[in-house]
Amino acid sequence: MRKTTLAAAAALLVATCPTLPHAQPYPAKAIRFVVPFAPGGGTDYLARLIALKLSESMGQPVIIDNRPGGGGTIGADIVAQSPPDGYTLVLGSPGSLSVNPNLAQTPYDPLRDFTPLSLATISPFAISANAALPAGNIRELIELAKSRPGTLNYGTSGVGSMGYFAGEHLKMRTGVNAVHVAFKGSAPVSVALMSGEIQLSWENLPVVLPLARSGKLKVLGIGSPARSALAPELPAIAETVPGFEAITAFGVLGPAKMPAAIVKRLNDELVKALKEPKVSELLASRGMQSSANTPSEYARFIQREYHTYGEIIRKTGIKAE
Repeated sequence: MRKTTLAAAAALLVATCPTLPHAQPYPAKAIRFVVPFAPGGGTDYLARLIALKLSESMGQPVIIDNRPGGGGTIGADIVAQSPPDGYTLVLGSPGSLSVNPNLAQTPYDPLRDFTPLSLATISPFAISANAALPAGNIRELIELAKSRPGTLNYGTSGVGSMGYFAGEHLKMRTGVNAVHVAFKGSAPVSVALMSGEIQLSWENLPVVLPLARSGKLKVLGIGSPARSALAPELPAIAETVPGFEAITAFGVLGPAKMPAAIVKRLNDELVKALKEPKVSELLASRGMQSSANTPSEYARFIQREYHTYGEIIRKTGIKAE
């Protein structure tokens, strides 16, 4: 009789208690992908391509949220302050992770307040020369610059541009003395270089590659750590100046302290998407080299870039405008 009573009580307890919730597998809802730039540019294209592939493979919408402003810091801060549940991601850039935090105080710490998920792409910068300059490679350029201190000049799209930092980095690493000339955009730099108004320029490789292949200027070296699949015939500057790097890199991050299982899932999906041949081909058509890696590799990359830009900013004395 006692056993029957206990069984009946247990059955009644189960029937009257609310059902305990079970953790839903990730992702169980839409993912917000913050892009800290305006719609329509190359970064927006990259983010939308990534979002499309993640939506297809993860079975949930990945919604682009363009939040331009502050050189990328406004969008990055939104994600830094979001819950670390894997439902808010950001496209990280040199401006938001390396340059701006070294120029002025940002509302987040780029090394502490994010979870790196994967590097996405790199676009190497190239140092190009007027066709008449008597230097055909980086070694010859360094020798020429040291024999004529302060007489060679190089153009970029402005003080504080990524090309500017590339030029200052090479000067810092080699000890050459060259004069910076600022222009308003890439097109005037190329025109000035081809006309002989300036001897050298720093621009994204896709900007100068067609001009170099048509003989209108010559590329002396590129800033990727090794030769780029975009132009394997061109030497990396690091072949002559070990450790030199001048690239524009974008990657995907979430808020700090994301669960390990979600980090692994997102990294797996990002690597799969970015290594898809069609995706690599589409990115290459826009001058971006697909460069997926592990969360720890991307974290080390961010740390290295942060400290490199910090050193350049301190040594050049550049200030935030």
